[in-house]
Amino acid sequence: MKVEELEVRFNALENQVRTLQTLLDIEEIKKLQRAYGYYLQHWLGREIVDLFSDGPDVALEFPSAEGTYVGKESVKRYYENRFKGGPGFIHQLMQLSPIIDIDPDGKTARGRWYGFGAVATQGNNVELSSYMNGTYENEYVKEGGKWKIKRLSWAGNYSPIPPEDWVMPAELIASIPKPDIPPTGSRPQYPSGYIFPYHFKHPVTGKKTSEEKLNASLNIRKGK
Repeated sequence: MKVEELEVRFNALENQVRTLQTLLDIEEIKKLQRAYGYYLQHWLGREIVDLFSDGPDVALEFPSAEGTYVGKESVKRYYENRFKGGPGFIHQLMQLSPIIDIDPDGKTARGRWYGFGAVATQGNNVELSSYMNGTYENEYVKEGGKWKIKRLSWAGNYSPIPPEDWVMPAELIASIPKPDIPPTGSRPQYPSGYIFPYHFKHPVTGKKTSEEKLNASLNIRKGK
């Protein structure tokens, strides 16, 4: 086989490897961003902050609302102080239609997502409920072989308030047919504060998330 033919085959193989790595990177970024949504559901501040880069240019941007938080400590201040999570807060976030582009260096990337969800909070005997819709335009960076969020930018489009809150009336709960097998664990029904356990470990730290400890602190009996 001639040297020219070997070079052609080598280049083709190299391109295939690069394409495969790009696909793997895209899937890892998807998991990273989706984990953000699941942690945001119950405002798990520590887990959310750990998804972000440790670099000096990390940022959290709300161009149509609060402004921009610059640096890891500022991001931590936002997520660990705005809400404490637990009973009385839930934010179901669906992150949809992602378009992710890996930069030529293979170490940075950009992604755009639609965000849609429902929020409910309680305080001073008042419940506030709303829908939320907006767009994420994010930047990611690979550090130590792990993809992390470098810049999360959220632009909200609308946030209408429903005519009634999210708490299910007792008469509707009572009308559910009796199941064949009784409950085996606590229900995640709002506003119990119970977090339906995650099957996956944190995509950046590799640690088990803290829902088991938080659930235990609620002292909810099984099936209640």
